[in-house]
Amino acid sequence: MKVIRMMTVLLAMLWAVGTAGAWQQVNENAGEPAREFRAAWVATVFNLDWPSRSGLSAAAQQRELIAILDTAQRLRLNAIILQVRPNGDALYRSSLEPWSGWLSGPGVNPGYDPLAFAVQEAHRRGLELHAWFNPFRATVSGRPVGRGHISQRRPDLLRKAGSTTILNPSASASKEHVLKVIMDVVRRYDIDGVHLDDYFYPYPPNNNIADGKTPAQRRAAIDSFVSDLYSRVKREKPWVRVGISPFGIWQPGYPAGVSAGVNAYEHLACDARKWLAKGWVDYLSPQLYWRIQGPQSFTALMQWWAGINRSRPVWPGIASVRINSSEDPGRPASEIGAQIDAARKYANRTGAGEIFWSWKSLGTNRGGVQKELARRYSGIALPPPMPWSGSARPARPGVTAQAARNGVTLRWNPADNLARKWVVQVLSGNRWHTVYVLPGSARGVTLPASVSGSARRIAVRAVSGTGVTGQAGVCAP
Repeated sequence: MKVIRMMTVLLAMLWAVGTAGAWQQVNENAGEPAREFRAAWVATVFNLDWPSRSGLSAAAQQRELIAILDTAQRLRLNAIILQVRPNGDALYRSSLEPWSGWLSGPGVNPGYDPLAFAVQEAHRRGLELHAWFNPFRATVSGRPVGRGHISQRRPDLLRKAGSTTILNPSASASKEHVLKVIMDVVRRYDIDGVHLDDYFYPYPPNNNIADGKTPAQRRAAIDSFVSDLYSRVKREKPWVRVGISPFGIWQPGYPAGVSAGVNAYEHLACDARKWLAKGWVDYLSPQLYWRIQGPQSFTALMQWWAGINRSRPVWPGIASVRINSSEDPGRPASEIGAQIDAARKYANRTGAGEIFWSWKSLGTNRGGVQKELARRYSGIALPPPMPWSGSARPARPGVTAQAARNGVTLRWNPADNLARKWVVQVLSGNRWHTVYVLPGSARGVTLPASVSGSARRIAVRAVSGTGVTGQAGVCAP
């Protein structure tokens, strides 16, 4: 054993002697990083995904969230869509709405700011953090809410919808309150996206709320809300993505042969086809929760949605939660893998992507789904860019690299202020591989020998807030 240890030490010393010294920046190009949006919804309502129950200590909540982010990084996802406003409440410090009961009890301060914590820890791991808002739901199943909740301050805006109450979507006061809440988060937090789910008007049989509006008038109210949301976010922070996840079928019969028991256009006042065609979203994520084979074919729907507006992406919602579930008995994890393949095949020129409903099915590896992801997410990918929100390209950074016994220490100096992220790549053999995605504040990283040992080149490049990659600074030994 002593001989083996001595040989190991000697080899390490020889490696260090052979590679120690400065690498030189060279005037070469690096391959563009791979692109694909890979995300999961983390639902807080009913404690579906996080936290596991209400009333956990701050430390316990943080440990659970860290475990989610660590696993997401390991699975090579690049975004988390965190529900921060389930029902007129807040999973962040707010002067407009009370603390969410799904955290530590209705109106109870959890002792830290979960959204600020989530943003910081996600960015540290190269993940985007999109803040997910349910716009009009106010109360759920008669559960208590914190002091100052909108249902207490403006009961005149409430409408009953089964066991829940909602803010009347056609009332201008409801719209302005929701927009004020969302824009408060956009201004105060370093989020990467604003995300809305599919709850506009309620699903049948509770959709006939007492608002006195026709279906067309309801659609006009929701269209106005979506258009205003997009323009306000873009005026404040153009790099924040605005995404919506509607019901997966615009109307029965679109595309031909597709049936549905819900008409989102008529029942939910959800004209997502218009929103995509008008460019009122940066991405659309229709909930395509059905199998590839069947009356609601995943592939037929994916192809239809992606063809509406080829200048904005469609990243389908994929129901990993239905693996071996009562909703779809016998659905194997391989169905999820096949849907990723189909999403890639039919993606338009803006780039492929997928969002998984929901986190718990991925985190618990339901049916072996992590193996399906590993087969397809073999390397790190950046989300696709959105040049329609800004196309400025970051300049090449100044880069230095120093080899040492424990690897290679890489340092860089930005040439402008456009970097929201930094991408570190290595050239091994004839292929460039992304090895790190770091926040824009980063100025260096040490690549361990396991990463840098076979590297012929090391590169770092800035990525703008709208996802545009800059010229790479490349170093050679």
